[in-house]
Amino acid sequence: MSIEAKYTAAAQATGGGRNGLAKLADGKLTVTMTSPKELGGSGAGHNPEELFALGYAACYLGAMRYVAGLEKLGTVPEDATVDAHVGIGGRAEGGFGLTVKLVVTMPGVERAVAEKIAERGHFICPYSHATKGNITVETVVA
Repeated sequence: MSIEAKYTAAAQATGGGRNGLAKLADGKLTVTMTSPKELGGSGAGHNPEELFALGYAACYLGAMRYVAGLEKLGTVPEDATVDAHVGIGGRAEGGFGLTVKLVVTMPGVERAVAEKIAERGHFICPYSHATKGNITVETVVA
């Protein structure tokens, strides 16, 4: 697969990784990272799963808007939402793995249309491409 990047984000992690700082190279965002309490940390800061959830939710909503227009499936309303739930846990093979549940809400859109837009959104979203075949992603149209 060949990709010509139109934009590249750059970030740096320091300290202990899950317990340290993560910052964007342009200085616009610095995040204190701490492991969640469920993984033995203090939970006082943020963790990679939270940041992944933020990114996936935003990207997928944008992808659904884009594909709805591109494929003339209707309009995704301004008050549409995507709630991303990212889980982390041990894998049977060893190490850790992720799970994702995306909950899509499109008020005023017929359910069949919303489901089609949600399905086609995965075709556009780069997060969906990155996760396909690697982690379980469940999509629910509420």
